[in-house]
Amino acid sequence: MHHRLSIEFLDAVNGATKRLTLPEGGSLDVTIPPRIQGGQILRLRGKGLPSIGEGETGDALVEISINPHRLFERRGDNIHIDLPVTLTEAVLGARVRVPTPLGPVILTIPKGSNTGTVFRLKGKGVQRHGGPGDELVKLKVMLPAQPNPELETFLSNWSSGSNYDPRRDMQP
Repeated sequence: MHHRLSIEFLDAVNGATKRLTLPEGGSLDVTIPPRIQGGQILRLRGKGLPSIGEGETGDALVEISINPHRLFERRGDNIHIDLPVTLTEAVLGARVRVPTPLGPVILTIPKGSNTGTVFRLKGKGVQRHGGPGDELVKLKVMLPAQPNPELETFLSNWSSGSNYDPRRDMQP
């Protein structure tokens, strides 16, 4: 018997047990091993259809598909995440909570961090036999959704930044 089972991202990373309802009635408990990948097929010995005659019961083959996660993206054994931070956190530095598949951790953002800066959280990725993968956290500086008059006034009067051109190296 061939079945398909759709699981959540975190269940694929951390492992879980899922119940598969069979079309002919009944159900199977499927143990999802940690670090399973989409398209992988699990073989459940003796959980398929009875064979004709005196043969053994067949196997159930369960093809796994993984639902995407709204925060995490898996690349190999590493987890990638874009982390929104405020302008104040990026300029002055901060300690912020970062979600990981195993629960949140605190990340120290140094002063003067930019959008696109990537931090590595060692061992916070997909668990594997040779040691866990990492989580790579990419900063994304976000301004308030509504205009902030105080920030606008400050930047209009700020003279230190007037000579800085972040695009100076982009000349063809």
